[in-house]
Amino acid sequence: MSDELLSSYDYHLPAGHIAQTPAVPRDYSRLLVVDSPQTHHHRQFRDLPDWLQAGDLLVLNNTQVIPARLYGETEEGKAIEILLLEEQESLCWLSLVKPGKRFNPGTRLYFPGQAAQPDSAVPHFPQLRATVGDRDEKTGGRRLQFELPASQSFWDLLEKLGQIPFPPYVTASQAMPDQYQTIYAEQPGAVAAPTAGLHFTESLLQTLAEKGVQTSYVTLHVGVGTFRPVEVETITQHQMHPEWIDVPAVTVDKIRQTQAAGGRVIAVGTTSVRSLEGAAQIAQAKGSKVLLPYQGKTDLFIYPGYSWQVIDGMITNFHLPKSSLLMMLSALIGRERLLPLYEIAIAQNYRFYSFGDAMLILPSAWKNR
Repeated sequence: MSDELLSSYDYHLPAGHIAQTPAVPRDYSRLLVVDSPQTHHHRQFRDLPDWLQAGDLLVLNNTQVIPARLYGETEEGKAIEILLLEEQESLCWLSLVKPGKRFNPGTRLYFPGQAAQPDSAVPHFPQLRATVGDRDEKTGGRRLQFELPASQSFWDLLEKLGQIPFPPYVTASQAMPDQYQTIYAEQPGAVAAPTAGLHFTESLLQTLAEKGVQTSYVTLHVGVGTFRPVEVETITQHQMHPEWIDVPAVTVDKIRQTQAAGGRVIAVGTTSVRSLEGAAQIAQAKGSKVLLPYQGKTDLFIYPGYSWQVIDGMITNFHLPKSSLLMMLSALIGRERLLPLYEIAIAQNYRFYSFGDAMLILPSAWKNR
């Protein structure tokens, strides 16, 4: 089958393999290590230091998931559900809405706060209101213009009224909202977690530091671009939705130092990959032969045939069939290598998707920089 066909990235996953609750402790999840074109190993995530070396650099995404799911009602009192995707202008959010047929332009939406009870210490939170705007054809979402009560902060109201949005395939979870945040999350803006980072604990990061493995951070606010399905059979026609990234100077400096010393740059998660490679592509388009700091948007789509600029390996979870993330991994080690590994993971009862297990991919055989 051709690498350019969407059907080439399909596989069957039994429903029971979709993780509903994360491992506790976080680093007790399983880890499939792929260290050459022929070999793989079944380990646990806490064994990660065994596979990294002094001088390696881990690049992690420090985005923080916001309480992006809101429940409310229309003027007629009909129930609605909103998933905020990204703020496009001040208080104007691109959002996914349910049920979509009720959301004609000009429709007024209300998100009630927690009502105060008599003699209760629980405060009364004013309603958050929004007006439905136009439809975004690329995502199928609607633009919502929010209105705030006097002297109220949108982010304060969102913390009080919103919920952390678990993915739609997590239907029977016992997880708490903080289990869907990395322990190093500090930049609010994502509507989904950078899930490869969920496996890290403070003690594991400390062990890695003691071994001489460095860490640095980028920011990509995970949004519709990451989880939007590929819907065209010829994948080269797929257009990624732009996502905002920040690759700071301190991270660029660490990458240059690592490369100069012969260390490896290991991206933690597909979002870190997109941040680093996206910034590299933008620097290249500006005529630079080296990675430069960058803050802005990227719509980079990585699929087989991509020429890697920055990373030497990655840590990632197991992804949905026919997803752009599978195509990214196939660009790293080859689709004909990747899909049999997925079949092995299924046979070995690995847990898939956001709360599932992880892969460490160290493709020492490829280096086309």
